[in-house]
Parts: sequence; structure tokens; C-alpha cells
Amino acid sequence: MGSKSFSAASRLFDRTTRERVWLLYAWCRACDDIADDQDHGRGRGSGAIGPLDADSRLATIRTLTELALAGEQTGSQAFDALGQLVREVPIQPAMIEDVIAGFALDAQEWRPRSEADMLRYCYHVAGAVGVLMAVVMGVPAEDGDALAADTLDRACDLGIAFQLANIVRDVWEDDANGRCYLPVEWLVEADIPPGELTKPHYRARLVRVVAQACALARGYEASSREGAMRLPFRQRWAILAAANIYGGIGREVERLGPHAWDHRVSTSKLAKVGMLAAAGREAWRGTCLPGTRPGLSRRDLVALARGA
Repeated sequence: MGSKSFSAASRLFDRTTRERVWLLYAWCRACDDIADDQDHGRGRGSGAIGPLDADSRLATIRTLTELALAGEQTGSQAFDALGQLVREVPIQPAMIEDVIAGFALDAQEWRPRSEADMLRYCYHVAGAVGVLMAVVMGVPAEDGDALAADTLDRACDLGIAFQLANIVRDVWEDDANGRCYLPVEWLVEADIPPGELTKPHYRARLVRVVAQACALARGYEASSREGAMRLPFRQRWAILAAANIYGGIGREVERLGPHAWDHRVSTSKLAKVGMLAAAGREAWRGTCLPGTRPGLSRRDLVALARGA
């Protein structure tokens, strides 16, 4: 989630949860900056660790994370924040590794061939973070609790919905950086040649491809709302607010159609206020319309990742 949207939603948490969520966010942000050679998401080449290749950056992330999990000082406030968090919350190391696996895919310049590939990528870079967020909010991580496991699945679903919104919003930016996170198979079916994704004469076909991703995002978001209803009120409100704010980006991309990439889609402060209020009303009711479960759940995607 973008820092502004994250900040708006996180203020709704109780103090303890908010502080723990910010510890997690600090680690995620630092890993992202190291992987992309950035400083708080700003410009390539502005990172703090100097010019390193992708594999060396990934190794840095792994080394600092391992030190943090072992309770050692890392020399980085963000990684020390992770160390503090795991002393307070029973986070499983495998959950952390699933997030790092997303940075490994980017280091390999990996691209999704199929819809399942795209969803597996979304799991690593966002769904796994959703799982960590749920554990930070007190959802049990132990095996054997069916309801807790289902709640973690739905937390993952929200992260996947967020990442799908990122993908459709950032098509132009990613293409300019030599990246594409839409499945190759979808582009072949749409008859969009390699490297031609953003050419004007393929815009209508791209809109149809993006609509497929938006439909997937809506399904994952709807599923996540059922899980949110199991949380305490303030946590429920924060999660529903995040779903409204960030899910709104994907919905706006879909609404704009061929004009979705004329400028970067974002959510205004006034719109955020309305979404926060709507989330509060939904959280107060404590019920939502049942959503159809997505085709691939957290446990399906974990199985795919382990078998890759």
C-alpha cells in the first residue's frame, strides 16, 4: 500500500496495534528501497547502500533480516524494527521468507506467464504482507485453528487485491522500466505483441486485459471483507478503510478505460475522507455481503511457490 493511503488507514488502529504495524511497514519499506535502489520510494540511485547489483541487494535484505530475527543489532533502524516486532508478536520465519521471495523474483527479472504466476507474485509481494499484518493484529498463526487459518487466507486476499490494483495502475511506469506484470498468456490472447503493450494502437486491447485483472481484484477484495468482520471494531474499520482507499484505485483505472494512464491514478484527500466514513459505517454494522472465494487461495499459492 502507498505510504499516504497506509498512513490514513493505520491511524484508525488502537495505539499498540498501530505502533506494531508501523514497525512492520518500516521493514517492508526498507526492503523495497534496497531492492529498487531508492530512498523512501524516491528515484533510482538514491538508496543508502551504494551501487550494488540486484543479487547483492537481495543478499543485503536477507542478511539484515536474518540478523534482526536472531535478535542482533543490524545498524538499520528499519531492520531493528523487525527485530523488535518479532519479540512482541509470534511471527513465523516462513512468513518473513515468503515476503523476501517476492524481492527474489524481481531480482531475477521474473515475469508471469500465466494468471497463476501473476497471483503467486502478488502473494509474495503483498498477500504475504497481509498475512503478517493479520498476525500483528492478533490472528493466531498456529496450525490447527481452522477459523484463524481462513482469516489469514482472507488477509492475504486483501494484499493480492492491492497488488492487482498496483499492476493495473502502473502499466505505463512498469513498461518504461522494462517490466510487465500482466500474464504473457493474457497478452497473447489479446494479440498484443511483446514490447508493444503501451503503443497507442493497442490501447483498446490493453483495456480489456486490464479489466480481467480488475475483475480478479474485486473478487479478492470481496473475500477479504468477510475476514475483516472477524476483527475487533477499530481493526475492522482500518482494514475496510484500506480496502476502500486502495481498492478505489483499481476501480478508477477500470472506469477511465483508455484514459487510465493519461496521468497516475490516485485518491484525493476528500475522497479518502468519504471512504474512511463509509468504512466506519460498514465496520459498525459488522456484516458484509458474502463474496465468492477466489480461485487460488493463500494455501494454493503457497503450494505453488514451494513447488516452483
